[in-house]
Amino acid sequence: MLKPSTPLVELHLHEIPRVAMKTAQKLAAAVAANISAAAPRDATVGDLIHYLPMRYEDRSNLTRISGLTHGEYATVEVEVRVAGTYPVKGGKLRIFEFSAVDRTGQIRAFWWNQAYLQKTLIRGARVLLYGQWKRGRRGSFEVENPDYELLADEDGSADAIHTGRRVPVYRKLGDIRTKQLRSIMHYTLSMLDMSRMKELLPGDLIARNTLIPRSEAYRQIHFPAEDAPIELYNLMQSPAHRRLIFEEFFWLVLAVGLRKQGREESPKGTVIETGDRVRNAVRRVLPFKPTGAQKRVLREIVNDMTGPKPMNRLLQGDVGSGKTIVAVQAAVVAIENGYQTALMAPTEILAEQHSRTIKHILAKSPYRVELLTGSLGSARKRELYEAAASGEADLMIGTHALIQEGVRFHKLGFVIIDEQHRFGVLQRAELMKRGYNPDVLVMTATPIPRSLAMTVYGDLDVSIIDEMPPGRKPVVTKVRGEDARARIYRFLDQIIQQGRQVYIVYPLVEESEKLDLLAATQMAERLRTEIFPQHEIVLVHGKMKQDEKDRAMEEFRSGAAKIMVATTVIEVGVDVPNASVMVIEHAERFGLSQLHQLRGRVGRGDEQAYCILLAGDKRTSEARERLAIMEETNDGFRIAEKDMELRGPGEMMGTRQSGIPAFKIGNLVRDHAVLESVKREVDLLLTTQQNTREFARLVEVVKKQPKYRLASIG
Repeated sequence: MLKPSTPLVELHLHEIPRVAMKTAQKLAAAVAANISAAAPRDATVGDLIHYLPMRYEDRSNLTRISGLTHGEYATVEVEVRVAGTYPVKGGKLRIFEFSAVDRTGQIRAFWWNQAYLQKTLIRGARVLLYGQWKRGRRGSFEVENPDYELLADEDGSADAIHTGRRVPVYRKLGDIRTKQLRSIMHYTLSMLDMSRMKELLPGDLIARNTLIPRSEAYRQIHFPAEDAPIELYNLMQSPAHRRLIFEEFFWLVLAVGLRKQGREESPKGTVIETGDRVRNAVRRVLPFKPTGAQKRVLREIVNDMTGPKPMNRLLQGDVGSGKTIVAVQAAVVAIENGYQTALMAPTEILAEQHSRTIKHILAKSPYRVELLTGSLGSARKRELYEAAASGEADLMIGTHALIQEGVRFHKLGFVIIDEQHRFGVLQRAELMKRGYNPDVLVMTATPIPRSLAMTVYGDLDVSIIDEMPPGRKPVVTKVRGEDARARIYRFLDQIIQQGRQVYIVYPLVEESEKLDLLAATQMAERLRTEIFPQHEIVLVHGKMKQDEKDRAMEEFRSGAAKIMVATTVIEVGVDVPNASVMVIEHAERFGLSQLHQLRGRVGRGDEQAYCILLAGDKRTSEARERLAIMEETNDGFRIAEKDMELRGPGEMMGTRQSGIPAFKIGNLVRDHAVLESVKREVDLLLTTQQNTREFARLVEVVKKQPKYRLASIG
C-alpha cells in the first residue's frame, strides 16, 4: 500500500503495488543508471516519472480489417478464433499465433518466443492489436509481435493502455521494455495522488507564463488526453512539455545567475591602473595595426581589470581573428602594474605555439616569458618553479603542469585560459587558488552559440572579435568523394610546386580491423613511397613522444617538409601561414566543430586557401548535413548553432569537461523562446526579489541539486 503521508518523490520503487519485487529491483537499478539516482535502492517514484517518452503514437482510431492497407501502422479490435504455439528452426524457438476476426474480415497475429500468451489470448478473447500490417501470402493481413490490449469487459470499455489511445513510446530502460514500462508508469500515475506533488516554481511566475501545474504536466506528458494534438507532443511543444522545459531551464539559469552574483560580490585581489606609461607599453608590443573589433574588445577587458570586481570575461573569436594579441596586451597591463600572468592551454602543442608567438611579440620588451609543460626535465621544472615563486617570471605559459603541487606564484593577478571547455572544473579551480582572486580571461576559438553562452557561460561577460584581419580570404571548402582522389593528389602537387604546404588529416593513428578507415601511419608511408616520393613528408599524432612531435613540427614550420600527415592533434595550436591546403580524410567521421577547427589551420597567409573534405560513399543523412554546411559557410557562429542543433550542447562542448548538465527534455536550439522567457524571469528575481522568503526558498532548491554546480571559473 502507498503511505498517504509519504511525498510522491520519496516513494521507493518497491512500494508500488502490483509490481513484483524482482521487477521493482530491475527497475530501480535501471532508473539509477539512467536518471542519476544515488543508488538502485534509493531510486524513487519521482525519479521514475522523470523518465519521459521519446515519442508518441496515435492508436486511438480503430480500423476495420477491411480498411487495412499494406505497410500501415493501425489498431484493430478483433475476437480470437484459433490460437496455439508451434516450434520453428529445429525446435529452439516457438511461435504463438492466433487467427481472429471482426465483422469485416480475418487476420493472423504471431509472436516470437512468447508461448506464455496462450494462457491469456485464448479462443473468444476480445483484443486490441497495434502494429505494422502486411498482406500475407494467402491475401489476408498479418502482424508480427504487435502490442495488444485484452478487453476484459463485454462492452470493451476496459482502460486501454497500449492501444486504442494516444500512446507514449519509451526507450528501453535496462531490462524493462517499453510496453512493461508503460504499464508500470500508467498504474503508478493512476494510484498516486498527484495533487500532493510539490510545486517548486513561484505562483506568480507560473501565472505570468501561463504554465500548467507541475503535477498535471507529468500526468499529461506520459498519457496525453484523448483530444490532445499528437503532433504537438511529438514536436515537444505541448503545454506539458513547455512546463517541464521551462522548469528545467529555470534551475540552470538561476544557478548560473547566483554564481555570477557571488563572483561579483567577492573582493578583488588586484589594483590595476592605466596611465601613459602603461598605454605606451601596450602600444610598443603591437606588431601590426589592430582591427576595430580588437580595439573594442581590449577596451572592454581593460575596463574590467580597472574596475572594483574581479574580471570574468569570455573572449570569443574565430580561428585567426587575433585573440592572442589582445590577450597579450591585457597581460602587459597586468605586468606593468606589478602582477604576474598565467596562460593555461589544453595541449603541449597549443602551449608551445602560444609560447613561440608571445615570445616573438614581446621580444623587445623587458618581460620574462617562460613555458612550463609536463615533458620538461625535473631540473628545468625546478628552475621555472623558482622563477614563478620569486616573481622573476612575468608570464608563465603552460598546460595542466601550471597547477602541479610544485608551482607557486609570487603575485598572480591575471589568468588567461585558452579553449576553456577542454579543462575540467577542478583544474580551473586549482589555477584560481594560486592568485589573489585574479582577473580571468577565457579565450575560445570554438564559437559558442548565444543560447549556450546565456546558460553555461552566463556568469561570464562576453566579448566577441567579429572582424578578421585585413587581407584574409575565406577558405574555399569542397566535399569530394573517393573518385576524386587522383585529381586531389595532382592539385596538391601543383600547390607544393607553387611553394606552399599541405596538411592531410586522418581520424585514426593506425589501421583498425573493425573500421574501414585510412590511417595516418600507414598512409604517411604510402604517400612517401608511392604518391609524393619527391616531397618531404612528416607525421604527427598524439601517440608520438614529445621530442618526435617537436622535430616534425619544426620541419614543417621551417618549410623543409611540404606535407604534414596528422590526426586531430593539430586541431588547435598549429600556425604555419605558408600552409594553404587542408585535406580531411573520412570527413564524414568528424564533428562540425572539429572540421571547422581543422579548417582554421589554413588561410593564415595572404594566399587563397582550400579545405577538401574527402568523404566515404556511406554517409548518413546527418553527415551529409554537416559536410554541406561546411561548404556553405566559414561563419563559426552559424556552424556552432548547427553543431548544437545536431549533437546537443553537452556533446558539442564535451559534457564531462564542460560541466553542462544533460537536459532531459529541453533543447537550447529548439526551445530558445522558452529560454528567453526563463532568462527574463530570473533577471527579475535577482534584481527585485533578493530579500524575500520565496527567493531564499529557490536558492535552497538549487543548492540541493548537485548537477547545478556547473563548470566554474572562480
